[in-house]
Amino acid sequence: MARTPTQQFLEIDKIKDGILILKNKSLRAVLMVSSLNFALKSEEEQQAIIYQFQNFLNSLDFSVQILVQSRILNIAGYLDKLKAVEAKQENELLKIQTAEYRKFINELIAGRQVLAKTFFVVIPFTLIDIPKIGGKKETGFNEEEFQRAKAQLQQRTDFVAMGLRRCGLQCTFLNSLEMIELFWALYHPEEAEVGYYPEIPPEITQ
Repeated sequence: MARTPTQQFLEIDKIKDGILILKNKSLRAVLMVSSLNFALKSEEEQQAIIYQFQNFLNSLDFSVQILVQSRILNIAGYLDKLKAVEAKQENELLKIQTAEYRKFINELIAGRQVLAKTFFVVIPFTLIDIPKIGGKKETGFNEEEFQRAKAQLQQRTDFVAMGLRRCGLQCTFLNSLEMIELFWALYHPEEAEVGYYPEIPPEITQ
C-alpha cells in the first residue's frame, strides 16, 4: 500500500517571501521574539512591563498566536570544543581552569535535561474573495492578490513588532529559509536536537 505524503495532512500550501500561505488562501507571518527575565526586574519595572503588554493586547483588532517552542539543548559539541581548547592550552593555569570549567558543566547537566525555549508570535491575514461580475467569486490566488494581502500582513506585522518592542522585547521577522527550518525542526525534533538540518535548495527560498 502506497504511503500518503505528509504534505496532504498539513494546512500549508507554500512559503513565499517569508510568508506562510495556507490552503484556504490565508497568510501567516512569524516573528521570533526575545525573552526577558521578569523575576529579576524591580516591582516598578514589572508593573511598567505589564502595563505596556496590556496596552499592546488592547490595541490589537486582530488575533495573534503566541507559540513557545521547548527543545532539549544538546551541548555535546560545546563540551568537545572545551576539551580541544584544554588540550591546546599552553598556559598550565588556564589549562587547569578550562578542565575545571568543563567538569563543572558536566556535573551541572548530569542526569537532567537542559531545555532551550524559543518564542514566536504568529500574525494572520485572511484574503477575502472578491466577487466577479455575474456574482461568481474569484477562486484563484494570483500575484496581484498575494502582493495586496502581503502588504496588509506587513502592516500588521510592523504594528505587532512595535508593540512588543515597547515591552522591552526584540523581534525578528522569519524569512523563507528560517520558516522552512522552523517547521522542519517541529516535525524532526530528534535531528534538530543535535543540530542537523537538511540542505535546502535555493529555488525553494526565492
